[in-house]
Amino acid sequence: MELHTGIQGVQHCLVTPEVTADRVGSGSVKVFATPMMVALIEKTCLKSVEPYLAEGQGTVGTHIDVSHSAATPLGMTVTAESELVEIDRRRLVFRVAVHDERGPVGAGTHERFLIDIEKFQAKAESK
Repeated sequence: MELHTGIQGVQHCLVTPEVTADRVGSGSVKVFATPMMVALIEKTCLKSVEPYLAEGQGTVGTHIDVSHSAATPLGMTVTAESELVEIDRRRLVFRVAVHDERGPVGAGTHERFLIDIEKFQAKAESK
């Protein structure tokens, strides 16, 4: 399989105390935390393209531009959806949307780069 635009992904996250703003340090309320929304978006994009990558290849997040427009309380499920909309050599651009059972929660874009995992890790460890 070859990497191509149009690849879609979806991931879900149940809002438990471990993923709330007051628990992760991004706020003082018991709602789905923005850093956890970002992590869910990254996971969604990563998982969507993994089946198309060569052995030893991976992706790393390099840019995210999203809004977090609505709060999601404990017990609800947040869903992130992605679509690969641009491939520019090693740069991958995704359109992302996040919602819960009541409606939209966030939206934006996320950029990832294709890497050789061993080379990337070696370079990082040489710092």
